This record gives sequence, C-alpha cells and structure tokens, in this order.
Amino acid sequence: MEYTMGFIIFAVIVALAFDFMNGFHDAANSIATIVSTRVLRPHWAVLWAAFFNFIAFLFFGLHVANTIGKGIVDPAVIDPVIAVSALIGAIGWDVITWYYGIPSSSSHALIGGLAGAVIAKVGGMGALKLGGLIKIGASIVLSPLLGLILAYIFMLIVSIICHRHQPRQVDRWFRRLQLVSASLYSLGHGGNDAQKTMGIIAVLLFSAGMLGTEFHVPLWIVLGCHGAMALGTLFGGWRIVRTMGMKITKLKPFGGFCAETGGAATLFLATGLGIPVSTTHTITGAIVGVGAVTKLSAIRWGVAGRIVWAWIFTIPASALMAAFSWWLIRFILRMAG
Repeated sequence: MEYTMGFIIFAVIVALAFDFMNGFHDAANSIATIVSTRVLRPHWAVLWAAFFNFIAFLFFGLHVANTIGKGIVDPAVIDPVIAVSALIGAIGWDVITWYYGIPSSSSHALIGGLAGAVIAKVGGMGALKLGGLIKIGASIVLSPLLGLILAYIFMLIVSIICHRHQPRQVDRWFRRLQLVSASLYSLGHGGNDAQKTMGIIAVLLFSAGMLGTEFHVPLWIVLGCHGAMALGTLFGGWRIVRTMGMKITKLKPFGGFCAETGGAATLFLATGLGIPVSTTHTITGAIVGVGAVTKLSAIRWGVAGRIVWAWIFTIPASALMAAFSWWLIRFILRMAG
C-alpha cells in the first residue's frame, strides 16, 4: 500500500505527541525526589528537569536510537501504519497508568507497541530480532537492580562520611548537591528516552525512502524529540510524582541525592551501550535501595508490588492495544480508499 505524504507527516506528529506524553508521564522520574525533599518547588523543579532533558543531546551519541531503529524489528517491515499503531498503543498505556498514578515504563510501552503492531502485520514473530529483544528483557531486570545497588552503596558511603555531623548541616549540604544529582538524572532521562522516539521516526522515514540509502537520524529529529519531551516535562505528571516521591519510602535530601546519583550512573552506562532502559524502573529501584539502607520496613512494599505488576503488564498490554490499532487503521484506510 502506498502512503501519502500527509499520512507520513501525521505519523511523525503522533511520534512527537508520544515524546510529549513521555516527558509528561515520566517527569516524576526526574523531579519526584527533589520535590518530595522540598529542595525545589514543583514549578521550578519541572523547569530544571525540562532544561536538562532538552540539552541531553549535547552529551550523548545516538546509540539507543539506532537500537530502536534497527535492533528490535526488521526495518523493511516498518511502515507508517505500524509506526502510528505502535505509538497509539504506547500512549494508551501511558494514559491508563498516569490516571492511576502508577509509574510504568514509557520506553517498554513503546517497544511493546512496536512488537504488537509488527506481529499484527506479518502474522507472527518472524520480523522481530531476538538479540534486541533479549537486550530489552535483560534491561527490565538489570536497570532497577543496578540502580538499587548503586543507590544503596552511595547511601552507605554518605552515612559513614556524615555520621559525625549535625543533621541540619548534612541537610543543608545535600539540598545543594541534589540540584546536581537531579540535573544528572534529567540528562540521563533525556539522553535515553528521547532517542527511542528518534529511532521510530528515523526508521519510518528510512522505510519511506526519505533518508537515502543509509539509516541515520537527522538533526531536526533529534531537536524535535528533545523539545517535545522537555515540553511534556514542563506540564509534569503530578499523580506519579506523589507515588514516586512520597509513597514508596520517605526521602530526605541526602537520600534523594543518592537515589538520583545511582539512577543517573545507570542511565549513563545504558545510554553509552545503546541499551534502551526504563528510566522509571531505574529510579524506582534506586529509591528502594535508599529505603533499604535505613530498614526494609521503611519501604511500602504494597505500593512497590503494584508498581512491579504494572511493569509486568506494560509490554503485553501496549502490544495488544497496538495490534488492535493496526487492524483498525488498516480497516479505515481500506474503507476510505
């Protein structure tokens, strides 16, 4: 089926809308700790996070975008209907989890949506790339685990260094240091998450013959995706901020610093290796790691359990919504033409 330029432009707009939703939904990842510790007021926190979300392209390559564009499904299978269907599935799941205040992964929703739309088109899993899916599957487990371990280690180190100092003095130090750790996490968030949509747009245009003979990500796509994500972050998903920053465990500034620093280190490593990880999973694991240093009873395991169930259902749920969207869009296009 031939697709008009108008439909391709529509697909790109939907992709940018997803990036906006990604920033809106995942604003909590960057600002929940800094808001809950009262280091910054909410409106200043989202401005801070949005700025570093946008400038993240200056610090990272495009390894994650290339993984999304070439490493999960066969690029020859991608067409505008698959792209739009995948994005609708991801946006739909993001809206549901945002409404209930559950921090799910926009990244894995997008990957699930892409897989679901492709399976609907080819009638099976033949177009999926096993190596890329294994990498994604491993990241689901390893990114929150690494965030937890690093945050736990940072908490132990900070506790040893500061145990002879007055709590008020420690609080004052780490209120300033949290500005640094929050900016680092926002850089990691923008650097990893914005690239996923870049990969979708680039492979869509490549499949339509609009990027020449070699797959690459043009600068306008990079700027557009970072801009859309930063704009979404400005609006903030406050329901999820409350869950991340206040319901999992009680955070103080030095705990927020350790969670953000551990999470940022995980994201920097994953982005450098081209692994599309979940920033939501990563910061949640880091927050649990901080809470575990004090005592395991400090963690509200009921809340953590609901978050884990959302993680489990994210990929299959978004895949089902994307597959249904693919069938519906194909039906509408056939009726129209």
